[in-house]
Amino acid sequence: MNDTGCQNKQGAPGHVMIECLKRIIREYQSLEPPDGLLPRRVAIGSLPGKVTVVTGVRGSGKTTLLHQRILQLIESGVTRENILSLDLADDRLYWLRHENPNLILEAYFELHPQKRGSETVHCFFDEVQALPHWQLFIDRLMRTEKCEVTVAGSLLPSPDEETASPLTGRIVSWEIFPLSFREFLDGKGIESDGTLSTKQRLTIQKAFEDYWQVGSFPGVIRLDQRQRIETHQANWNAIIASIIGHHNISHPRAVIDLAHWLADNSGSFYSVSHLTDYLKSLGHRVRKSSVVDWLVAFEDAGLLFSVNIFASSPTRISVNPRKVYCIDHALAASVSSGILTNRDSLLENLVFTALHRVTPEIFYHKTKTGREVDLVALLPSVPGQERTVMLVQVCASLADPRVKHCEVRSLSEAMVELAVAEGTIVTWRTDETIPVGFGTIQVVPVWRFLLEVEPRT
Repeated sequence: MNDTGCQNKQGAPGHVMIECLKRIIREYQSLEPPDGLLPRRVAIGSLPGKVTVVTGVRGSGKTTLLHQRILQLIESGVTRENILSLDLADDRLYWLRHENPNLILEAYFELHPQKRGSETVHCFFDEVQALPHWQLFIDRLMRTEKCEVTVAGSLLPSPDEETASPLTGRIVSWEIFPLSFREFLDGKGIESDGTLSTKQRLTIQKAFEDYWQVGSFPGVIRLDQRQRIETHQANWNAIIASIIGHHNISHPRAVIDLAHWLADNSGSFYSVSHLTDYLKSLGHRVRKSSVVDWLVAFEDAGLLFSVNIFASSPTRISVNPRKVYCIDHALAASVSSGILTNRDSLLENLVFTALHRVTPEIFYHKTKTGREVDLVALLPSVPGQERTVMLVQVCASLADPRVKHCEVRSLSEAMVELAVAEGTIVTWRTDETIPVGFGTIQVVPVWRFLLEVEPRT
């Protein structure tokens, strides 16, 4: 028998497959968490009777969070034997997709029979979407064993969104994003909490230049420019390929072309009709319904996000175009042609992702005179209070008086129409306060905006 794994075991006797699983389980139990894990300000936990589901785009750090959680358990006194951890995308477990996943439990309890029913087993399943019908397996595990379960995956719609799922109402979901600017500073050992001295501000401004260049994906921050671009492109291609495979899409080239158009136009408007016509101009025979499905798939994968106009009327929402943003401004720059992307559009993309870490409810606004406000965010509120409406314009430079007048006028009109007393203009470096008729506009440099809007814990 080959001791390296369990490849090509379809049709093998059950005891052979269990022996393969036992070897891999033991291997994972003996692994030490990798050195140099970047600290995250997200701490996943568990609740009795609930499944912890960790979602997020590929490469965002889900596996790191699982490692950190396992390390916390070990430091709290949980033995390694009480931790069952598997990466279900491990090639040695490919055969498991065609077998009963209950073999995992049989293998584990053959290794540790004394623990069944008497001690809590902490189960961690990474890339759980590789296992067909994983919800059924996890449901059975929760019902029949004494355990706590955490699963993570890149293409993982929440079971709570699927009314037929056996896990409906029994999950705690965590959406993981790539590194925020504050986490990026943590990784560099730069203090960003509390009142900042002049020296700290200058240090943070310099660090922002790095964040702007390398972006937020943990796996690229120590690479040089060429390596970073190649890694971004490889991750992008892997994400698109996983979307195509997961959804069994029959027009893969059309999906690839659509994704690249969206990256090229980050921060810009689109309509489904326009996208369909564009793909047809490239020779793809596609329907609008397919384009809609692909847009949803991009969002489910955490790669590309669409933003509607801020309106209460469904009709107004349906007849107006949408805006598109990428999960990471540097990723968009690495995979786009550069013809349409520029510093303003990438800066707006960065501001969007910072807001998206705080709230999924982000829109754009058109005033009655047709002026645009880039982003409207509905921020979480304290129970019993109305949600705060945040109006944000993004403009790298206000040095041109005409540009400044236009940005201020658009924002002040929206403030009046939406009864919001404060607006924000995010710039590259400008820092000033502008009184307007209805309230005040704060002009802030982007590094400060990121620290103020991103949660500290």
